[in-house]
Amino acid sequence: MRLLTALTVLTLGFCTPALAEDMTIEMLNKRDDGAKMVYSQDIATIDIGDTITWTPDSKGHNVEFIAGPDGWDAPKKSKLSKEYSYTFDTPGVYLYQCTPHASMGMIAIVVVGELTQEGVDAIKDAKVRGKSKKKLKELLADL
Repeated sequence: MRLLTALTVLTLGFCTPALAEDMTIEMLNKRDDGAKMVYSQDIATIDIGDTITWTPDSKGHNVEFIAGPDGWDAPKKSKLSKEYSYTFDTPGVYLYQCTPHASMGMIAIVVVGELTQEGVDAIKDAKVRGKSKKKLKELLADL
């Protein structure tokens, strides 16, 4: 009987649904690899329902979504130098930038769920400026 109870508990432990996870991305003036005006991750891959929290480890940064999946409504840009969290409920590829430093190449990508060509197409023609044009091409090549 004890063996049956132990097996039941063990089986139920493997059948519970996965809980959404949280990820933290820092907004930085300089990353450990020497890159300047960047987020701590250029490409983040998460599951549907996960939340990312951006922390302002350096002042003067924010998060502004500039492209995403069809039918998705971008939230308002975050305030400068403030922590910001967003839960991703729609699968796809998202492109975001730091508004004051976008021309310096401070952009990054979030992939939610499975990467698809449709997701890549949703951001590849996003209007970016300055150094972000070159960085977007590099990021797309890394997907």
